[in-house]
Amino acid sequence: MDIDIRSLPSPSYLVDERLIRRNLEILKSVQDRTGASILLAQKGFSMFELYPLIGEYLKGVTSSSLFEARLGYEEMGKEVHVYAPAYVDSEFDEMLTYADHIVFNSFDQWNRYKDKVKAAGKPIECGIRVNPEYSEVATPLYDPCYANSRLGVTLANFRPEELEGLDGLHFHALCEQNSDTLERTLQAVEEKFGEYLHGMKWLNFGGGHHITRPDYDIERLVRCITHIQDKYGVHVYLEPGEAIALHTGYLVTTVLDTIKNGMDLAILDTSATCHMPDVLEMPYRPTIIGAGQPGEFAHTYRLGGLTCLAGDIIGDYSFPKPLEAGDKLIFTDMAHYTMVKNHMFNGVNLPSIALYQEGKGSKVVRQFQYEDYRNRLS
Repeated sequence: MDIDIRSLPSPSYLVDERLIRRNLEILKSVQDRTGASILLAQKGFSMFELYPLIGEYLKGVTSSSLFEARLGYEEMGKEVHVYAPAYVDSEFDEMLTYADHIVFNSFDQWNRYKDKVKAAGKPIECGIRVNPEYSEVATPLYDPCYANSRLGVTLANFRPEELEGLDGLHFHALCEQNSDTLERTLQAVEEKFGEYLHGMKWLNFGGGHHITRPDYDIERLVRCITHIQDKYGVHVYLEPGEAIALHTGYLVTTVLDTIKNGMDLAILDTSATCHMPDVLEMPYRPTIIGAGQPGEFAHTYRLGGLTCLAGDIIGDYSFPKPLEAGDKLIFTDMAHYTMVKNHMFNGVNLPSIALYQEGKGSKVVRQFQYEDYRNRLS
């Protein structure tokens, strides 16, 4: 890491604009080669300070709520695509003012709202989310196609007689996966729903594509997109969130105290449950710059957060030297699914948000105060 973090508040998320741009260039190359459209899935990364930059490369945003739709509309100003498992009546009229595409999770939802869409006073394309009942996602929490999933219409519940007025189909069955998984998933989609793609305008491949990962097979992705577009005459959309922000950010933290209870323990000024909840939900063990696996270096610590939740544990790490209060620890790959999921349990403040730009250095773009905590409550 070539960034001086000494001036940053602790804790803080730090996003490196250079790395974001690198990812965007990869994604744009896929667009240029295939003619497909790639959208930012805001559920994975919503740092709107970077929306103007992202909008230089991608076609727009995807949203799963009224607030996400508004954020994309106001801060990027390009295409706004919306999908939700169900829409809230009291929000739908406002949603129409922001949306360019709306995907419905069921034919009943489509039938409920299609007249409103037609009367919106602007063209809005609509689609149905389908469930191919095939996925290779290992963690049920993130598997859209697990048994009895509420996400998407299965073939048994598909209603071809109600497709009139719909422009496309949408599926989402991947999570942090390579294009070989996409290729196998597309086979299931085609087997179940291929006959209905003829005459459609588009097919949305959803998210979960790890396109900017070093080992990602981009050539296979290009073949998948080209195959679908050529065979069915549809336009392909992809909506990765993580791929935009993958390996672009850090969480800068500080050791507050070290204690012993059967092993060495360290308490940080951050929290797994508040600031990086996927550590507990996935679960996974984030990387720390300069640290190793337990026992790899001379001094092993269990790192915990500063909330009173007993399970607020980040993981076990080893270090070349003993940790002391005041030491800085830097977690890597902390741009995606952190800021969008964090919260203020226990009244713990949120990390500041900082941005590094070439030639300009680091700047803090947002700090949080007591009022941010209080105003969420009543």
